[in-house]
Amino acid sequence: MIYQNEILWFILLIVNFSGITLAYKFFGKHGLYAWMAMAIIIANIQVMKTIQFFGLVTAMGNVVYGSTFLVTDILCENHSKKDARRAVLIGFFVLIFTTVIMQICLAFIPDESDTLSPALEQIFSLLPRITVASLTAYLLSQFHDVWAFNFWKKKTAGRHLWLRNNASTMVSQLIDNVVFTWIAFVGFGVFWTQVFPFEVVVEIFITSYIMKFIVAALDTPFVYLSTKIGRRAELEELEKFV
Repeated sequence: MIYQNEILWFILLIVNFSGITLAYKFFGKHGLYAWMAMAIIIANIQVMKTIQFFGLVTAMGNVVYGSTFLVTDILCENHSKKDARRAVLIGFFVLIFTTVIMQICLAFIPDESDTLSPALEQIFSLLPRITVASLTAYLLSQFHDVWAFNFWKKKTAGRHLWLRNNASTMVSQLIDNVVFTWIAFVGFGVFWTQVFPFEVVVEIFITSYIMKFIVAALDTPFVYLSTKIGRRAELEELEKFV
């Protein structure tokens, strides 16, 4: 089917953003913490799958990973900087222990009847370089997003939500892309050598950032919607005491 991947990509985008909105509506900030944990695990599994997107080859995972920036923006806007940082640390904690637990799981000798062990090994085998790239990029970009969102919120005196949402997320996505691409594919000379020719690395970088840029731009309506949900919840809480 022509443009099947592109259509599915935008459907996946809407499903992710809708999921975050519903998690926030029904479970408040705890729902966002749960989404953060889920998204980090799924993103690191999805990245194993490569697809063609408008003629360019790229990895999956950009949408669900990009949704984590929406989570921290909602927490910054409706709750506090501390709550947003807690979400970042929850994601980091979950990723670390998921990796450790799965390495122990893979160390078990499978029974002769086991047909899925090779597939699990392909997905969860520890790749130190990719793991370091992912964790480093995640922490730097997410903490920058929290800082930048609050910086622009103070600068605009709480106005122009669209500006702080996009300004913080798009720069944070750029930081994430630079750090991950450099560590994963370029390396540091003697320590880790370059994996692909530089022109291939540049193509991967550009394609990934374009997709992340689109995700960042399209999450703005969901930030506004979540803000309304947060304010309505506050009013309902106040009415209990009236």
